[in-house]
Amino acid sequence: MQQIEKTVFLSYRRTNFPWALNIFQNLTHHGYDVFFDYIGLGSRDFEPVILENITARAHFMVLLTPSALENCDDPADWLRREIETALTNKRNIVPLMLDGFQFDSPRIANQLTGTLAALKHYNAVSIPPEYFMEAMEKLRSQFLRVPLASVLHPGSRLAQRAAAEQQVAAAAAPAFREEELTAQQWAERGLAAFEVDERLRFYTEAIRLKPDYAAAFYSRGNAHRAKGDPEGALRDYAEAIRFNPDYAEAFNNRGNARRAKGDLEGALHDYGEAIRLGSNDVTALNNRGAARHAIGDLKGALQDYDEAIRLDPNYPAAFYNRGNARLATGDLELGRRDHSEAIRLGYKPN
Repeated sequence: MQQIEKTVFLSYRRTNFPWALNIFQNLTHHGYDVFFDYIGLGSRDFEPVILENITARAHFMVLLTPSALENCDDPADWLRREIETALTNKRNIVPLMLDGFQFDSPRIANQLTGTLAALKHYNAVSIPPEYFMEAMEKLRSQFLRVPLASVLHPGSRLAQRAAAEQQVAAAAAPAFREEELTAQQWAERGLAAFEVDERLRFYTEAIRLKPDYAAAFYSRGNAHRAKGDPEGALRDYAEAIRFNPDYAEAFNNRGNARRAKGDLEGALHDYGEAIRLGSNDVTALNNRGAARHAIGDLKGALQDYDEAIRLDPNYPAAFYNRGNARLATGDLELGRRDHSEAIRLGYKPN
């Protein structure tokens, strides 16, 4: 009979840190050797440490909440790369479904592209907060008692040292606080909700439980905008930025709210911050171009649209807006050409 391995790699989004810490503590308490990126790794060491620790461990658990796969359509996304490495190396993959995650949700199904599509065929464990201990017992007794036939590949000294450092730091962490998990749970419910009023209620509860929850303020700001409440949106974006001054998306969306209210100078400032923080984010460039066009700075608008298109040649909105700016300068031929390209790329003018 093959030996049952008790080595685990825990893959998760930073937004799901409370869940990850709780699961790490439970497994460690029951004698599992768990790699958990608790304190973060330097950029120089990040890739080899992460990938080698996946291949060095028998079991690969990925934490799946309704928002966890949102960036997985990007081949460079690290959660995607971790999952693909586990698939390639035939680890014992166990998806952990949290906060109402369902593979058949249209929003989630759209993220499971390419090799990632195989993830939905693995037996998953649902972990409801109210039955956390029972779910973890099921995980340990049924899903982690699987002999691994393929050869494990010991990590390098660097990978082993980094794993040990992470374990020491995580082991010293205070006991998991239930209110943090509850705040995350409410925020995830907000992301999964369709009704705007429900989203507002969920995010408000998350903020009540975790008053410095920048991501919940940002998401509630989006819900306020969807409900037609720009003042509420502006307040929430400001709070998100106060708690996370490097929140590029919050700057971009506050710029949108300010532009909708006619505050073009404020919008231009916010778009500039979003571009600075987001490494020339194409959405913020396109938005700043629109604000520049609105104040009559057609040269600046064209520069922003040009840069957005350079970064993403398939961005239809930038082509359409550049077409508008070119028409405004009197360049009818190039303006119409940009509009045609935007429509070819799928843009639908109002």
